[in-house]
Amino acid sequence: MKTSPPLLPLLRSRLQGELLALVLLHPEREYSLTELARELGASHTAVMREVNRLAEAGVLTSRNVGRTRLVAVRSDTPLVRPLTELIAMSFGPVPLLTESLREIDGVERAFIYGSWAARYLGEPGQQPADVDVLVVGSPDPDELFDAAERAGRDLQREVNIHRVTASSWNSPTSDPFLTSVRERPLVELQLDQGQGASP
Repeated sequence: MKTSPPLLPLLRSRLQGELLALVLLHPEREYSLTELARELGASHTAVMREVNRLAEAGVLTSRNVGRTRLVAVRSDTPLVRPLTELIAMSFGPVPLLTESLREIDGVERAFIYGSWAARYLGEPGQQPADVDVLVVGSPDPDELFDAAERAGRDLQREVNIHRVTASSWNSPTSDPFLTSVRERPLVELQLDQGQGASP
């Protein structure tokens, strides 16, 4: 039996939250079902089921262009604004931080850790007060600071970005902080394509 995700127990599943976050937080875009499945790391069938439910509820719209079904936010419903705020605060960190960090040179990998990652991966507990991010590589610290500020405004909570070199990340036993980070839930941001949780 599926359980409601701890980040927002009003939702049916984590996939529903991820799908809403991706589409609602990019209202200017249309996504094909194939793109959504790839970005969410889910099957085409599972994504289509969620899209159908959300379209029936009047949250999403879809249209066919040839054989491709395109999905977008339905902007003319009063549900969208409050739902977008809830989704941004709960499931927003993955799509917003992925998009932001993809644009910064020198970011090799990035992970969300701490209480937000634990809730995202299903661990029960209080709502996270902030979002902790570990960036691996050699990006400009000022660009990371700006990215954290922007994400914090969008997510309505503090975003803390900690930067480490690739050599430090690859030799975590020499750093107690990295050892503790690896021992707790981690959500890797897929900076090339797709989203998903790291083991």
